[in-house]
Amino acid sequence: MFSATDYDKLQQIMEESSDKKELLTRLLESHRMEVSAISHEIRNPLTLVYSTLQLIEAQHPEVLDFCHWDSMHQDIEYMTQLLSELSSYNNGEKLSLSQTNTVTFLKTLVLSFASSVLDTDIEFTSRIASDLPPIMADTLKLKQTLLNLLNNAKDAVLSCPDSESPAIRLDAEHIGQTLHIKISDNGSGIDAKDVPTIFDPFVTHKRSGTGLGLAIARRIITAHNGSIQVESILGKGSVFTIVLPI
Repeated sequence: MFSATDYDKLQQIMEESSDKKELLTRLLESHRMEVSAISHEIRNPLTLVYSTLQLIEAQHPEVLDFCHWDSMHQDIEYMTQLLSELSSYNNGEKLSLSQTNTVTFLKTLVLSFASSVLDTDIEFTSRIASDLPPIMADTLKLKQTLLNLLNNAKDAVLSCPDSESPAIRLDAEHIGQTLHIKISDNGSGIDAKDVPTIFDPFVTHKRSGTGLGLAIARRIITAHNGSIQVESILGKGSVFTIVLPI
């Protein structure tokens, strides 16, 4: 699996000449096809195993008393999630672009996330400039990215025992010919030594994480010719900034 740094180096090499770009494009496409095939071949029997477990549970409810039954379910669910995220990572650069009303898109996304924190102590606020111009975007993948960052922020503030007033904020404005979206929180933050690798595949510091969420986010934003950066202080919180071209 290529790291984020590997892809940056490959991109630099591809820009050197058209021949190198063609060769590396074919190499990366072959790499994606192999990953997709492997993921597909594993997912099918895994789905059958999970269905069989559900059937056993329905016909023999006494298995619920087996001490390892719940952990077996959790392991299969984790593998299913991992395969799903691996597929998302693998296809992160394939976009279906359309002209997007930025204000409407972001306000809808904010309402969606706000409903998910109604039953928590989290204070969620947003400031979306009313004059944001439209952008060319894959709305499904961009929504996936922003919700992933918001949910990460949610996990961060809920896992921070010192935070008496957990808060998350989304800001959106346009600066010159770029759209800036910032997602900030006052949660647990990220250790400075971990920041350089958080966008690399399979790097995670969450107990139940797959290590692909931020890697997927970076691939999607990069495919939009944008960038994603993070500033974080351990125990104080994090700010993720996405910059997209208008």
